[in-house]
Amino acid sequence: MIHLQPAADVHQVEQPRLAERLNLSTAIAVVIGSIIGSGIFLVPQKIAATLGDAGWIIAVWVFGGLLSLAGALTSAEIAGMIPAAGGQYVYFREIYNGFTAFLYGWTTFIVYQTGSIAAIAVAFAKYLGFFFPQLGNWNLNLGMFVMPEVGIKLAAICAILFVTIVNYFGVQFGGFVQQLFTYLKVLAITGIVISCFIFGTPAVHLYAPFFGRFHGTSLIGAFGIALVSVLWAYDGWNSVTYLAGEVKNAQRNIPVALVSGTITVIVIYVLANLAYMYVLSISQIAGSKLVASDAISIFFGKNGAAMIAVAVMISAFGTVNATTMTTARVYFAMARDKLFFSRISDVHPKYKTPHVSLVVQGIWASLLTLTGTYDQLLTYVIFASWLFYALGTFGIFILRKKRPDAERPYRTIGYPFVPLIFVIVSVWFVYNTIVTDPRDSLVGLGLVLLGLPAYWYWHTRNAKR
Repeated sequence: MIHLQPAADVHQVEQPRLAERLNLSTAIAVVIGSIIGSGIFLVPQKIAATLGDAGWIIAVWVFGGLLSLAGALTSAEIAGMIPAAGGQYVYFREIYNGFTAFLYGWTTFIVYQTGSIAAIAVAFAKYLGFFFPQLGNWNLNLGMFVMPEVGIKLAAICAILFVTIVNYFGVQFGGFVQQLFTYLKVLAITGIVISCFIFGTPAVHLYAPFFGRFHGTSLIGAFGIALVSVLWAYDGWNSVTYLAGEVKNAQRNIPVALVSGTITVIVIYVLANLAYMYVLSISQIAGSKLVASDAISIFFGKNGAAMIAVAVMISAFGTVNATTMTTARVYFAMARDKLFFSRISDVHPKYKTPHVSLVVQGIWASLLTLTGTYDQLLTYVIFASWLFYALGTFGIFILRKKRPDAERPYRTIGYPFVPLIFVIVSVWFVYNTIVTDPRDSLVGLGLVLLGLPAYWYWHTRNAKR
């Protein structure tokens, strides 16, 4: 096992520590809840429009799932070696250096995870608007400045602040909420799948060959485009590593949660897509705005739309909670290393939570929600997130060489091929994004590099001390 050396700081030593209060079932719920958000309800139509064939649609979902599993298998070995709060941030610090770790944490805070919290909270609020239409009709007009859908944004902010408060008062409380909403979202999707197969009438295309003839110009190109959407739907599998300092027997339970949770999501996603294709033609799926609603409405009518709205709300709310609970530990770890605002390293003396980190994260995510910039900002940095994925997975090769005799409660299955495949695909994903969308990629790189003066500031302060 790698032993992490704490900074020599009296204040840090005297601070309360995060408590190990989460069990294996909660850790698995965090993995599943972090991955399954609104993607399975929104992405299938994009993929159907791109590939246009049932066989290739399922193939891209399976491939994307196995690729995510390759990342999870690799992360599991590193997580077993370094069971510390902060997850990927701590891994980068130990494998590479503080600078790489800081850029990861900076990107996570400024856009990536806080923007994700904002985006998913807005998705929750928009489906809440199905039952309260007035939320979407309220615009704030201040003369030259007009803010649309103020009701939706305020509802999203309320969701963010609610889960922040929940997690403020204890990781067990947040874990209970996470387990509850993970069970509810899995139950909801299972209900959709079973309903389609029991009450639905088989679509005509089911009698055609599963792998039909591809009618586009390039199958590889179309598969790559579809894979981008699939990987977005699978994103979040590594979030549980941020909680390693609060999971009981983390060296064993974190790897088990990563692998079992990711496999569970692969099964759920494939079954959901098979259910959609059982009752809808590929062209119907491609032209749908909300494929699950259209599938259920065939046999449940208007009530089907309400059922799907509830399912999406449950799923989105659970993901907001999971992301809020896990990601706050990254900034906490940065502050403990004196590379972020010092108060963010505080642990609540009674609740044993990084309460300041949670509050700061909630405020920033709320501001992103209010400004409406989260969607575009996420587009800018999506390539950077996969660059960090590649660096994190490549770290297993460095650790195997630098620390061959270190304790490894779990060893990556299929090493070195499994992590190597993940690294190659991740690098291709980054390259493809830069080539196909150079403007957004450059802006995203600029957002990441904004962390340079911030790192210089905190690093210089530490050197002076």
